[in-house]
Amino acid sequence: MIPAFFGLAGTELSPDERALFAAAAPAGYILFKRNIDTPEQVRALTDSLRDLSGDPRLPILIDQEGGRVARLRPPHWPEYPSPIVFGEAWEKAPLTAMAAARANARALGLMLSGLGVSVDCLPLLDVKAEGMHEVIGDRSYGTDPHMVASLGRATLDGLKAGGCVGVVKHIPGHGRGTLDSHLALPTVTASAGELETDLIPFRRLADAPMAMTAHILYTAWDGELCASLSPTIIADIIRGSIGFDNLLMSDDLGMQALGTQPGGETMAGRAKGVIAAGCDIALHCSGDFAEMREVADALSPIGDKALERLRRAMDWASPPEGDSALFAQQRDALLGAA
Repeated sequence: MIPAFFGLAGTELSPDERALFAAAAPAGYILFKRNIDTPEQVRALTDSLRDLSGDPRLPILIDQEGGRVARLRPPHWPEYPSPIVFGEAWEKAPLTAMAAARANARALGLMLSGLGVSVDCLPLLDVKAEGMHEVIGDRSYGTDPHMVASLGRATLDGLKAGGCVGVVKHIPGHGRGTLDSHLALPTVTASAGELETDLIPFRRLADAPMAMTAHILYTAWDGELCASLSPTIIADIIRGSIGFDNLLMSDDLGMQALGTQPGGETMAGRAKGVIAAGCDIALHCSGDFAEMREVADALSPIGDKALERLRRAMDWASPPEGDSALFAQQRDALLGAA
């Protein structure tokens, strides 16, 4: 097994993908809109990935946050609200907002687990800050780090009850980023003292099963390397100050934020860089076959500690129970009351 999560090109495995994945044994996969057609097709795809791996607890990820970041959409799947909706409800009735966030996430988890998707890249714990780039925007719960932590916890609990593993992101915080890290490397010049605010939600949810790094340069902590590539930030801030000791994956290797970093001129260099820095898993999303083969060839087998964290993360979610529509109705009623 190699320490990578890979994307796929289409709605079913190609012969070349099947051969590469059988040989390389990536730790898991991530689905995007290009991989989605009907519920029956998605279930067949996830079944084929599990059959290939022989692992019933195989991590199959998706970004199903609600709002503008949703890979599953009508007519086959319902719309879910953006995280900011729960932050706005919090301003009126905090406990009701938490209950709504929990019901919403449980509905999401039930929907995903029914499709064979075992991991949702949610919740975002990025605290909104002045000048924040809209790549985060309404994907954040809001400006109060304690509110972000509470709604993040409710979301994690709901996903778990729905049988789905949650991922906190983007550790140690994307809220101060003024650029889209898909396109360029954001640089945050806030002091270490100022950054303490950003760390609050991650500290409170340090027991989350998985976390995803931010491709952001924080000059207070490392003047050269972004968080995903910085041994200093991963060891001292993420593992140290925050206290996160579960599975840590990089954000997507294909994002241009990594292009100007050391080793960033190749996918192999990026993959080796994030693993050397202390990430347990390198995430490669595009489904580009040549790039996946390059990453697979570059990576050594997954280490014992990372493998133990992976297995622990996949044992975290409860067996799914209930009806997703019922919990969505409960969410709507709670939001209406707020």
